[in-house]
Amino acid sequence: MVDPTLVEPEPPVAVEIFGGGIQTARVYVQMLATDGVIRGLIGPRETNRLWSRHVLNCAVLGGLLPRDADVVDVGSGAGLPGLVLAIARPDCRVTLLEPLERRVRFLIEAVDRLELANCRVVRGRAQEAPSDVRGADVVVSRAVAPLGRLASWSAGLARPGGTFLALKGSSAEVELRRDEAELHAAGLRDAAVVRLAGPAGETFVVRATRIADRAGRSRRPNRGRPVRAADRRDDGRTRRLS
Repeated sequence: MVDPTLVEPEPPVAVEIFGGGIQTARVYVQMLATDGVIRGLIGPRETNRLWSRHVLNCAVLGGLLPRDADVVDVGSGAGLPGLVLAIARPDCRVTLLEPLERRVRFLIEAVDRLELANCRVVRGRAQEAPSDVRGADVVVSRAVAPLGRLASWSAGLARPGGTFLALKGSSAEVELRRDEAELHAAGLRDAAVVRLAGPAGETFVVRATRIADRAGRSRRPNRGRPVRAADRRDDGRTRRLS
């Protein structure tokens, strides 16, 4: 069991950031501090900075999302940043895309427990994502892979004119210079590092725009209902949404 005294106290700014969703955010943090640690999704030493280093670090990304956006979180893991964005931005529809079964199980349970009607879980890799995941307004990720590789995997999930957002560390500028050619090859343009102020210091985000494909067409994702525990097949995979 996790010692509750080791869990970081809620920073006052959390209420300002999450507004009416603050109670949902509190439940999610508790899930990360307990099931998240027990299942190996969160390191035990991270419980003393869950709010500042993880949850609020992701929540500030919500300021970069357009109103009423379709968002895909690539390699969602424990739900960072996708679940956080679904809580902080209830106007947006968030797809949590994750290939590993044990993480998918946690995400399904979290979506159900948090009663997030604007969030669904899809099991799979970005390179093999089903058609109803493609065509998003925004594709987000955090700590998934080096920038160039991440762009090659996930840029195609965004619609032409859509936005690619990658949460990175303080070396984001260096990584962008190193991998700029790979972003260009993936169909991303106008790449730049955006610095957002957060409770644990600056959050660094690489932002880029996906250019239109040759046909000049885009496909919108299916806005089906979220995946619930009942939607899980016997083998642990999530069912395709209709």
